Amino acid sequence: MLEGKQLIIATKPFASEIRWKSWFHTISSLLLLSGFIIGTIYIPNIWGRILCSIFSAMLLARCFIIFHDYQHHTILHKSPLANVLFTAFGIYMLTPPNIWKRSHDHHHNHNAKLFSVSIGSFPIMTKQKFKDASKTERMVYLSIRHPINMFFAYFTTFMYGMCIQSFLSSPRRHWDSLVVLIIHFSIAIFLFVHFGWLTWFLAFFLPFFLSHMLGSYLFYAQHNFPEAVFRNNVEWSYANAALESSSYMAMNPFFEWVTANIGYHHIHHLNSRIPFYRLPEVMEKIPELQHPKVTTLKPWDIAACLRLKLWDPDQNKMIPLSKMS
Repeated sequence: MLEGKQLIIATKPFASEIRWKSWFHTISSLLLLSGFIIGTIYIPNIWGRILCSIFSAMLLARCFIIFHDYQHHTILHKSPLANVLFTAFGIYMLTPPNIWKRSHDHHHNHNAKLFSVSIGSFPIMTKQKFKDASKTERMVYLSIRHPINMFFAYFTTFMYGMCIQSFLSSPRRHWDSLVVLIIHFSIAIFLFVHFGWLTWFLAFFLPFFLSHMLGSYLFYAQHNFPEAVFRNNVEWSYANAALESSSYMAMNPFFEWVTANIGYHHIHHLNSRIPFYRLPEVMEKIPELQHPKVTTLKPWDIAACLRLKLWDPDQNKMIPLSKMS
């Protein structure tokens, strides 16, 4: 049985991109996204426009996960054209690329650690720490983990967290966050003024709202599920955090395509240099990765994940607030 460093080494042969595949998935996804956005503007039938709007949201989610692979230097590294495309996409998605990369790299390096700064991830409090916290600290903690925060992630996580908060914390360092906001609102105003409120809503607001909501929940559930394990800094290891604290989110082939295989999250956290289109291949060929901790997008699994609030070291699991005593 491979484990720890040996298991990471076993994944290295898969940590190389197939360049033409990277370009194919990138260009085809961006073209489909552009086509559906154009459809929401110019198709005369309202139901066709609504359908295009929903598919635009799905393509935004897919393109964001491909952008996420690029930010890991997993695909199209050192390509000037890819840099232009993904920088523009990051700006469009209210995700200044530098901020996203720094926070997401921190998340990978500290995933499932107790008592570490929760940069780029949802905070975790132990039962005892929550008891000792002030009312304000409890309120902030629970509000970040609340389903409403994920539902309105377009405003809370991306518009406020990624852009406004980062700019206010350090205007000189994060000046680009302000630029991103200005560009974002300029596009929104242009669409509203020149095409009307309905086109603005279908071509701009609704795709952003749905894709950011989906992305926020996926990120939450892949590290906050009933079987997730959190460890203190001494007991923590990179490989164990990947296998114990990152889920495999089982999906049908269509949603695997929409989410660019992000459901294979335990493998992605084991080796983030594996391109998204090779993750199923890794799971198929390495037996130790074939029995992960599983969650799904079924309503009861979503509810089970959302109920989790605190880490109970005595039970070695996450618990809801109702089991505090």
